[in-house]
Amino acid sequence: MPPMAPDSPSTAALEAAIAAGEVVSEVGEHAPPESAHGGDGDTIVAVVTGAQPGAAVAIVRLSGPEAVAVAQRVFRQSGGHRGDQGGTQAPWQPETHCVYHGRLVDDSGAALDEVLALAMLAPRSYTREDVVELHTHGGAVCAARAVTACLAAGARRARAGEFTLRAFLNGRLDLAQAEAVAALVGARTAAAADSALAGLAGGAGAAVAAMRAAALSLLAEIEAGIDFEVELPQADVAALRTRLEALRNDVEGALATARRGQLLNRGLQVALVGRPNVGKSSLLNALSGSERAIVTHIPGTTRDVVEAGMEVGGVAVTLLDTAGLRAASDAVERIGVARSHAAAAAADVVMLVYDAQVGWTEADAAAAEGLWGGRQANQSLPRPALAGAGRLLHARSAADAAAAATSPAGTAAVATAGADDEATTHRADGAAVAHAAGLAQVAPGGQAWAVNERQAEALQRAAEALRCAAASAADGLPLDFWALDLRGALLALGEVTGDEASEQVLDEVFSSFCIGK
Repeated sequence: MPPMAPDSPSTAALEAAIAAGEVVSEVGEHAPPESAHGGDGDTIVAVVTGAQPGAAVAIVRLSGPEAVAVAQRVFRQSGGHRGDQGGTQAPWQPETHCVYHGRLVDDSGAALDEVLALAMLAPRSYTREDVVELHTHGGAVCAARAVTACLAAGARRARAGEFTLRAFLNGRLDLAQAEAVAALVGARTAAAADSALAGLAGGAGAAVAAMRAAALSLLAEIEAGIDFEVELPQADVAALRTRLEALRNDVEGALATARRGQLLNRGLQVALVGRPNVGKSSLLNALSGSERAIVTHIPGTTRDVVEAGMEVGGVAVTLLDTAGLRAASDAVERIGVARSHAAAAAADVVMLVYDAQVGWTEADAAAAEGLWGGRQANQSLPRPALAGAGRLLHARSAADAAAAATSPAGTAAVATAGADDEATTHRADGAAVAHAAGLAQVAPGGQAWAVNERQAEALQRAAEALRCAAASAADGLPLDFWALDLRGALLALGEVTGDEASEQVLDEVFSSFCIGK
């Protein structure tokens, strides 16, 4: 029976382009690093789709040298011709990138499911190995039976991130692209997904690879000047300094995307704190467009931290409604107040809410004093704090909070108690959250990609090494000093792309992936 071609016109066009040799790789080439992580020769299997109730289809992926052989043991193609001996159906012989209909069977030949099988033979696959996907019916049972059958047929259960690790080790992705895969899977907003997709397309990895090539070229020229000082013309120090400065600017430009990357990847936590019955729960409901928090006229209704989500400037924001800050009247309320302080300490932004109709009161001042927890006047909360819709952005003491709240130049309070226009309140306070968190300063510039925390740490070391090299140049030190710092920058830049990644770095990166990716 001929293979079933995928129905999608775009898929058919892509397959035609691949067959014609017009498409080699979706994301470009990358030289595989030497690592003890790969090369075990195992064929691995895992479910690669999420376990959502009611899902129509689940996908089980095999990858490795025996992927087709394992699939032959568990897949029986519909209408396949029978061999000459005993009428046994001949083994499935798939063509690459074609879809086949058939049955999933166990080692006794008993049918387990009706499935589609898709073979993607090396090197035209995600891992650059032979890959077979079994598309089963949805639900946990069908997918689990497929995995069990594959394990019995000789596959090994995949570890977290092992498919993407193999793609990295086989040179299909650099390490920054591999991390972009995890970021794309975990994206909570469209902006986060767009940023991850830009990283997967090359993004940070390509930019840093270009910086590394520039650093390597500069180092080679400097070392040639050192080793062949007599034979070669004297080095043009001014030109070398110009190239060094340009390289440092490029590294620092990439590093400047780190704040945006952190917010897109991690999101933002905003704690709503203040005395009881000032409108914290009303504010949470208005901002999130939900009825997550119970709202009554009775002070102390909220006893535990209530969470709700919203999106501000492409960043996923988690709002935390907390118990009112006051002297607790019972043990349960004391626990709630303690959790309010803990939420404020851990949040990225703290909104100190008060009732705009009543104005700033002694009770608000006491709540603010308790929030700052006896800190000195020159100390701030660990994160930015808000008392109004933009007026108090970085309060350092309870006195600052009171001054901002009572200032004639101040804007309306954040609290929505008694507010007539919740939509207006939502827009204004969303802007206030964005301003306090610095979201206005992290909008994409010339590139959509952004570096993550691991990449930023490596870029920071590269930038510091280049600053030291620039200082050596400015002080007129010999080229040997420049070369020493340039080597340090090269190593740090290589950690971003994975060319210089240690086993520890690879473990750290891929252990955060889900099973099946």
